[in-house]
Amino acid sequence: MKTWWAERKKVTEIENVSERISELTKGVYIISATPFDDNGGIDYTSADTLVEFYINSGVAGMTILGMMGEASKMAVEEADGFARHMLKQVDNRVPVIVGISDPGTNNLAYLAKSSMDAGAAGVMIAPISGLKTEEAIYNYFAQVFEALGPDIPVCYQDYPQTTNVFISVDCFNRLVRDFDQLVMFKHEDCPGLGKLTRIRQSAEQDDSLRRVSILVGNGGIYLPEELARGADGAMTGFAYPEMLVEVVDLFASSNSERAQDIFDAYLPMVRYEQQPGYGLAVRKEVLRRRGAIANSATRAPGPKLSQVDHEELSRLLARLDRRVKEIS
Repeated sequence: MKTWWAERKKVTEIENVSERISELTKGVYIISATPFDDNGGIDYTSADTLVEFYINSGVAGMTILGMMGEASKMAVEEADGFARHMLKQVDNRVPVIVGISDPGTNNLAYLAKSSMDAGAAGVMIAPISGLKTEEAIYNYFAQVFEALGPDIPVCYQDYPQTTNVFISVDCFNRLVRDFDQLVMFKHEDCPGLGKLTRIRQSAEQDDSLRRVSILVGNGGIYLPEELARGADGAMTGFAYPEMLVEVVDLFASSNSERAQDIFDAYLPMVRYEQQPGYGLAVRKEVLRRRGAIANSATRAPGPKLSQVDHEELSRLLARLDRRVKEIS
């Protein structure tokens, strides 16, 4: 059976596809790790192999410089250089979203415009911390959208566990009504399934409200439930992107039971990788073991795995390998 992402990949093999994110965007937009060497410098050779690893996994798109991409540890010029390198390596084979969240609006706008000029499909923005009211959230994004201009499509990253900014469905819908460039919602509130449902229901019940694309994060730990509630795909960095792709594709083909079986096989690893803080080191080590990057180092200050951690991870990966073979 041909999958929708396989068909799309076939098209991109014939000719490069340059497209921007929109309300219709779906599939798996993998959150890319940022490879570093032992001295904390960006490992651009590993960045290239990582791009190929992701694309060969069948992802519909990529997102770079996200929170799990350690973007907050980079200077603006460094982030800009990394974004341009990744966009060149991807070479329009899949759309790329660039995370541009920054406390300074000028820095944010600079990275957005530079990335779009280099071929990005859109940008992702999380609210700055300290926005305590709905009006403050609305006013912040109104200023950001003015700085970006109307032609750059935006994904709103809703990750209050890190930003400490909680947006209601009503406030998000107000932004959707007032700003056409807001086309996507990255759903990471936790618990947040009810919010996802309310966003979908509000668009269904109000003809004046656009239905935006919803891609989900949190390592994919709630992916089957989120897809069942109307999510269009995933935007997360789980080190087995092929699982995310297959689960999303099976849901799109109305084969949710098979999708759940596959997800269940990977769930112990999803859970283990989703540990706050520490999970980034796990993810990068798994990517290293899978040959996607040469070094699993996180940029300081960042977590490191102990010998016990490595042994524990080895046992989990061995169990995963056996379980996947059983259900194949």
